[in-house]
Amino acid sequence: MLKNNIRRYSISRHRILLMGVLCLFGVCLIAGNKPANKNKKQKTKKDMVYILNSDETMGNQLLRPDITVLQGNVKLRHKGMYMYCDSAFLNEKTNSFEAFGKVHMEQGDTLFVYGNYLKYDGFKELANLRENVKLVNRGTTLLTDSLDYDRVLDKAYYFEGGTMLDKENVLTSDWGEYSPSTKNAVFNFDVKLVNPRFTLKTDTLKYNSATGIAHIVGPSKIDSDKNHIVSKRGYYNTRADQAQLVDRSVLTNEDGKRLIGDSIYYDRKKGYGEAFNNVFMSDSVNKNFLKGDYCFYDEIKGNAVATKRALAVDYSQGDSLFVHGDTLKLNTFNIKTDSMYREVRAFNKVRIFRKDIQGVCDSLFFTSKDSCLTMYKDPILWNENNQLLGEEIRIYMNDSTIDWAHIVNQALSVEKKDSIHYNQVTGKDIKAYFLNGELHKVDVIGNVRLVYYPEEKDSTMMGMNVSETSLLNIYLKKKKMEKMVMSPKSNGTLYPMLMIPQDKMRLTNFGWFDFIRPLNKDDIYEWRGKKAGQELKKKGRKSIPLPNHGIVKQ
Repeated sequence: MLKNNIRRYSISRHRILLMGVLCLFGVCLIAGNKPANKNKKQKTKKDMVYILNSDETMGNQLLRPDITVLQGNVKLRHKGMYMYCDSAFLNEKTNSFEAFGKVHMEQGDTLFVYGNYLKYDGFKELANLRENVKLVNRGTTLLTDSLDYDRVLDKAYYFEGGTMLDKENVLTSDWGEYSPSTKNAVFNFDVKLVNPRFTLKTDTLKYNSATGIAHIVGPSKIDSDKNHIVSKRGYYNTRADQAQLVDRSVLTNEDGKRLIGDSIYYDRKKGYGEAFNNVFMSDSVNKNFLKGDYCFYDEIKGNAVATKRALAVDYSQGDSLFVHGDTLKLNTFNIKTDSMYREVRAFNKVRIFRKDIQGVCDSLFFTSKDSCLTMYKDPILWNENNQLLGEEIRIYMNDSTIDWAHIVNQALSVEKKDSIHYNQVTGKDIKAYFLNGELHKVDVIGNVRLVYYPEEKDSTMMGMNVSETSLLNIYLKKKKMEKMVMSPKSNGTLYPMLMIPQDKMRLTNFGWFDFIRPLNKDDIYEWRGKKAGQELKKKGRKSIPLPNHGIVKQ
């Protein structure tokens, strides 16, 4: 019984062992027949790091397994890259090495890298250089203490501060990357580009060392002796000194002038800038600014142009003066000399607004030489209930306030009393004089005709006076007429209010054009011209000087 049990146990044990052997054999067979991973990188001779020279070569499998120690004038090669050092530890199994002392990497005649230490992975083609690292790529030099160079991606990364130098610029940042083949670089954190003519500061900058073009991708400041630029996005050609800036960039020059636009083109060498869309150009010294959808400014010549909803605003006198035209031009003469003066021109559908004065005309010209502003072709001026018009209107300024005005040829002055009654005076010329900003004297010269409503003390109209003369002098006090003098004296005709002939209520050239008057600073963009047939036809007569004979009181 015991023997039978032993025999059965022995047979069972043999069966188990046999099954185990078969299973093991099956596993080995399966493993042996398992297809190789096609994606696994195969090691070939061309992938390996080669030893080209070493004064002394040694190895110790017990102390450093798989490590070959190279000493003295070490020279290695890997895929076209030659590497030199004083000593190195080469691991043929991992196809990597560590290099020490006077490390030098060289690829062709375009890329040279130096440092005190190098760790190189031949399979990944990744070089880690440390201490006193210098990368030289033709005219570009990169200095840092920590540099990783990925040969596959052809990118060098530094991350503990670095400096790049090319023909004209020195760039520094906390960390960045550089591609020797494309010459593209990216700088991040505390970026500073120093050029002999300007300095650029930002947190992120893309730069190409071959072209010298810097791409601005974040809040940036560009400072020079002549101007200051603030931008969030755009590019700056550091060699041509040209900038293309977007996202409401700001250009400010040394004279206090500022240019803002959705996009700005600026040429530093030629000294001019162009701005597009929602443009604002200000002068903090002279207290004025230009607006438009396009502006051009020449900082060397002191010239500017604004078009497309162009607007000029003068705020030097508290009350701002708004001037709109299809095109506004500013020209400076004898710039930066004692005889410097400026000229301003406005063309086509010009409209003017200030709280105390409004106007329209076809074109306008102002020169600081004699502080004269001239309105051309159907000019009209309004002041409260008063309207002035003629072939030309010349306004002479004194520190931006009106000194006197000259209405030249076919001059007409109208004061609205109510919707029916108007004081009217016409002549060849009208000269109006101002004192402390208020009208205090008016001279009407040549072929004077008058329709006037004298008033009682309580401002009740007494009647209507119709007169003719050669010269009319009107004196005002606190915006009211104090006296009126005609020369030669004219008694005229006074019609009682209830007996006024309808055909005498209007002068032949009467016109009240309140419907085209600018109502506010925004209304100056809305052009409203005279109706057909109401246009003033220029007669071409010269202005008439004041007569020499004495004034005769009425």
